[in-house]
Amino acid sequence: MSDKMNDEQCQFVHAHSQLLLVNTLTNMLRPQSKEELVLLSSAQFDKLQCLVDSYDAEEQRMEFPKGTMNRNIRDILAYLDHWHRMMLKWYNEGMAGNKPEMPAPGYTWLTVPKLNREIWEMHRNTDLEIVKGRLNESYEKVKEVIASHTNEELFTKKLYPWTGSTSLGSYLTSTTSSHYDWAYKFIRKAMKDSVISNKAS
Repeated sequence: MSDKMNDEQCQFVHAHSQLLLVNTLTNMLRPQSKEELVLLSSAQFDKLQCLVDSYDAEEQRMEFPKGTMNRNIRDILAYLDHWHRMMLKWYNEGMAGNKPEMPAPGYTWLTVPKLNREIWEMHRNTDLEIVKGRLNESYEKVKEVIASHTNEELFTKKLYPWTGSTSLGSYLTSTTSSHYDWAYKFIRKAMKDSVISNKAS
């Protein structure tokens, strides 16, 4: 995550992003153009950042209620960063004319739950601030990939052999705006449940 925003900035970003999201998602569930992908991914990432920054340092390290693999905010942000980096690896290998192992060597799309547990194991002892820095770095790199392509290059299906039957934009959507929306909802609910659990105990 980038430098912490103050409350006024976050309120503005949240209000602005909500308006953009409403306008963008009125007639669709996923971005259908480069403009929409840029808009939605940026708005969702900013909204997520403001949510995290709305908690103080102690709260950001608070454990979520039992029952979920991801135990805290650090785990969620590390997950997002790791998927950014997998996306960048696929992209670099695919655009070089190779066929990337997707989602990761030794895994198929059917075994993603096992992959996600491995991701959690890899990062569960990493400091939150380091994870924030890594996430912000990988986010900027993914943004550069999106910016470097035309609308047609992003959303024409089967344009690149390595994307199979879908489009480059579809993969980028899944690893950006869709993931950020999931992360926002997960953290918000988990933190709310944590507060309720702590009050009850």
